[in-house]
Amino acid sequence: MYSLAKAVLFQCDPEKSHELTLSLLAKTQHTPLAALYRRPIANNPVSVMGLNFANPVGLAAGLDKDGECIDAFAAMGFGFIEIGTVTPRPQVGNDKPRLFRIKPAEGIINRMGFNNKGIDNLIENVKQSRYKGILGINIGKNKDTPIEHGKDDYLICMEKAYAHASYITVNISSPNTPDLRSLQYGEALDDLLSALKEKQATLAAAQHKYVPLVVKIAPDLSSAETEQIADSLLRFHIDGVIATNTTLDRSLIFDLPHAHEAGGLSGRPVQNKSTQVIRELAGYLDGKLPIIGVGGIDSLTAAKEKVAAGASLVQLYTGFIYHGPGLVHTLARHL
Repeated sequence: MYSLAKAVLFQCDPEKSHELTLSLLAKTQHTPLAALYRRPIANNPVSVMGLNFANPVGLAAGLDKDGECIDAFAAMGFGFIEIGTVTPRPQVGNDKPRLFRIKPAEGIINRMGFNNKGIDNLIENVKQSRYKGILGINIGKNKDTPIEHGKDDYLICMEKAYAHASYITVNISSPNTPDLRSLQYGEALDDLLSALKEKQATLAAAQHKYVPLVVKIAPDLSSAETEQIADSLLRFHIDGVIATNTTLDRSLIFDLPHAHEAGGLSGRPVQNKSTQVIRELAGYLDGKLPIIGVGGIDSLTAAKEKVAAGASLVQLYTGFIYHGPGLVHTLARHL
């Protein structure tokens, strides 16, 4: 059934296809029509960050930015779901067109720019959800917030998301918000992590609930930069790291249609680059905090490579778009 749906959707503009799919999922997730995509959740439990995951396969942030289809994605058998990236205030994102399929390489280029309806809307959607599994909320900063005040946006989102999240992801690695990636380095990173850990401690004491804090990093890092980030994550006792976001590298698709488009590239072309960052990161972290692997996972082999490199959990985005819910079920049972 998915191959038929994909054939139709891939004839349409990518963003329109995405919006149509989310609209249909939102409308059917609490109806008998959910049987069309419901799969049993594979019982392949794993404990990470003090959380018990039904299986190690999650939905990556970006597919359901506003948390409108949580129950629909849960019905597909994911062991955990991450929604967002969400910002304090609603924003429309970058100009369209901003989403491009690289079909021959099973890739996608996006320059969405954190388009979302804001943290308050997302929290209302979470409250409406019936999902009882592990839910990550991915937070970012508004485009018009100066980078020197960026941590304020993260703190606002964190405070509002804390009571409703199983874990919170700090997205400092999207290439589509100006200067955002500068928060991955040096004093800027240390200042952000320090503020977030202080807020986490305050909220944990007030709500009697410890919500792990995870940082999502880019694949376009040198070994020295990866080592520096690992050092900061350990010094500030961050609970986990997601590796990786999309890449700016076009070396594997330079001769394909849309390769010249600005934005982050995901899917099969980032597969090896992401795995290499995971491998280096695992070496620097030495098992002291877990890695969630994402980037080009389109098969059981690709997922196993992430685990072999050091990932405790994996997430799907572009591979899910190209291969559908069947991929979730395969990985969840056999990973």
